[in-house]
Amino acid sequence: MTRLPKSVRMVEVGPRDGLQNEMKPVPAATKIALIDKLSGSGLSVIEAGAFVSPKWVPQMADSAEVLAGIKRLPGRRYPVLVPNLKGYEAASAAKVDEIAVFAAASESFSQKNINCSIAESIERFRPVTEAARRDRVRIRGYVSCVLGCPYEGEIAPAKVAEVSKALLDLGCEEISLGDTIGVGTPGKAQAMVETVAKQVPRERLAVHFHDTYGQALANILATLELGIDVVDSAVAGLGGCPYAPGASGNVASEDVLYMLTGLGIETGVDLERLAEAGIFITRALGRQPASRVAQALAAKRTARMSS
Repeated sequence: MTRLPKSVRMVEVGPRDGLQNEMKPVPAATKIALIDKLSGSGLSVIEAGAFVSPKWVPQMADSAEVLAGIKRLPGRRYPVLVPNLKGYEAASAAKVDEIAVFAAASESFSQKNINCSIAESIERFRPVTEAARRDRVRIRGYVSCVLGCPYEGEIAPAKVAEVSKALLDLGCEEISLGDTIGVGTPGKAQAMVETVAKQVPRERLAVHFHDTYGQALANILATLELGIDVVDSAVAGLGGCPYAPGASGNVASEDVLYMLTGLGIETGVDLERLAEAGIFITRALGRQPASRVAQALAAKRTARMSS
């Protein structure tokens, strides 16, 4: 029988990755309340914002205000995305404890998304990571399109490993492998992780699956079987996939937690409180949670109240 990890660290990306593509502005007070509710659920890492140009990502323009307003609980980390040194300086002024940099495993995606090659993007991050290491700020690296690209199709695992190793060499303490368009399947996810693990220590890897084709939980389980013990997710399944209109985006944190709990894997996260955070933000957005677990819990509560 495959040995699964005894514990998994869930990295909550809803407040940043989940909200950044929302067309309607989400007030800073709502973001602050969401992050505080997520902290209260027991999540230890909550992506709190991004110090990027408001011209390109207007939803993240208030990240400094959000960071100033949240209750920073002991034992919690609140990373933010930074694309360049200017972004890092703004993040540093906001007293961040962790930053994230973002590269792609696809040349086409890199050009379309940030208007430069993969190699150029890595070089752009060098002054950022040097400053963060000087300031003793933790650095996380994201690699997007690890199992497929909207422009190139399938991505070679060797390319994912190459980009991951470059981020590791820059000083990233953890590398999150992202299936940006959600096309991965368990076998391909395992093959990709096994290839990357030859270049980057397995204990430094995390996975970040989108649920476009309904494979995210299966992919997560497949990578847990290989020893991965850090999983990214978004409360209520926030964050649609911009390359597949109408498709779901990030795997829902509630669904991931329910699966992990059923496997006997410790997370330190309370499901009821996590689901409450999901209900809070989806009500603010005027829709229902995408999480199947959140929907089931809501139906159970309604049935109890009517009986």
